[in-house]
Amino acid sequence: MEKVSATPSESSSRAALAGKYLTFALSNEAYGIPVLKVREIITMLYITMVPQMPPYVKGVINLRGKVIPVIDLRAKLGLPKTEITDSTCIVVVQISVTAGEVKHIGLIVDAVEEVANVAGEDIEPAPDFGGSIEVAYILGMAKIKGEVKSLLDIDKVIAADEIKPIGETFAAL
Repeated sequence: MEKVSATPSESSSRAALAGKYLTFALSNEAYGIPVLKVREIITMLYITMVPQMPPYVKGVINLRGKVIPVIDLRAKLGLPKTEITDSTCIVVVQISVTAGEVKHIGLIVDAVEEVANVAGEDIEPAPDFGGSIEVAYILGMAKIKGEVKSLLDIDKVIAADEIKPIGETFAAL
């Protein structure tokens, strides 16, 4: 099998994506988010439901006196629902809402795997499924220990226009 070399622009974008990623499981698939976006990983806590939220917003948690919105990442990505297990946890991430403004959001994931150091040459561009399927939230596809993991741009998965109204609702609590 002939190896195809990357163009200079592909090589520079791959190099920009290289770094440490927290990898986790959702629906028997593996994903990663830049470790610099992760604030902490906690076991499942009691989630207070908030009325009239989108189905993927499970509610809020009280994390050391701070009210943190919690999103079921599986539901947000359109994956099938599953039961909560001992491995299920909440990954608290920092989302860029606007220039200089950040919010902390909890993401429910099936299980956290590891922090992986991903080299630029191990990252492929997001697949092109055609014009009607949006993949802007995928930074790339990483080859880690023989497995392919989707690297997520968590700011785009949890879009800023969705966070503002949710944040305003939670601020009123």
